[in-house]
Amino acid sequence: MLIARAPDIRSSEITPESMYLDRRTFLVAAGIAGAGAAAALAARTLLRGSGGAGKAGVVTQSDGAIAAGGEELTSYEDITTYNNYYEFGTGKSDPSRHAGQLKTRPWTVEVGGMVKRPGRWHLEDLVKPHTVVDRVYRLRCVEAWSMVIPWQGIPLRDILARFEPLPGARYVRFTTLHRPSEMPGQRRGVLDWPYVEALRLDEAQHPLTLMATGLYGRALPNQNGAPIRLVVPWKYGFKSIKSIVRIELMSTVPETTWNRALPGEYGFYANVNPAVDHPRWTQSRERRIGEWRRRETLMFNGYADQVASMYAGMDLRRFY
Repeated sequence: MLIARAPDIRSSEITPESMYLDRRTFLVAAGIAGAGAAAALAARTLLRGSGGAGKAGVVTQSDGAIAAGGEELTSYEDITTYNNYYEFGTGKSDPSRHAGQLKTRPWTVEVGGMVKRPGRWHLEDLVKPHTVVDRVYRLRCVEAWSMVIPWQGIPLRDILARFEPLPGARYVRFTTLHRPSEMPGQRRGVLDWPYVEALRLDEAQHPLTLMATGLYGRALPNQNGAPIRLVVPWKYGFKSIKSIVRIELMSTVPETTWNRALPGEYGFYANVNPAVDHPRWTQSRERRIGEWRRRETLMFNGYADQVASMYAGMDLRRFY
């Protein structure tokens, strides 16, 4: 599989959803998303209303998007009805059935810890129209299924730069909304709520790491983590925490929800690695949603050229 680096990809025209679905080979082009009318229109679409409401929109020109060369995008229906989001239930269809009651406006995100400029921001002030970019990423779940998703959002490094991390900051911790009245899964003791995840600072600042606010040119649906979620495409899906309300920079390794609950199954790094099996199943192959035949899992989910250098010298069987 050919994974193109951002400088090698040419800019494309704005593409409607119908063309996404009709093309078997899809290449997202890279370019700098400016403050032009198309970008502003798309961003307003993404920031409008609660997730999933409204008509299909368009996506902005790409900024450093990664090509899914020769791979077909997963359908919007599959992306929005087959989800892991335990705050709404443990079944794959539970989030799409129960997430509609979640109120995502108004929404604030608190940024604190080891930053020079801590603060609490309304989503509309945190994600400006000219900062929204288009990315197509593979998503690989630890349960050995995968999707190819066209996201819209803002690179996390751009958000962090606004708050000026202090020299001692080494990790970034994220926290999901805790609202059991609207998130019925939080009324059960399946996990220790609220959900918490974390990255090393260099991982958070990597250009592939995205804070997503939409997919397929539409506002991010509630069941997919509205109104703002993390997307880290070279890691298993549980790292890409949803419905974020707090970002905190720290000097020490934070505890994370799944690592605390089942440390033998869910490591802190969670890098996609076909050579390190889950205790209960192989990670060497995966099922792409919408396909019957399983395919080989790629190291770092196919993004090794971009991210492997961050783990040089590390024993990836130990630091799984």
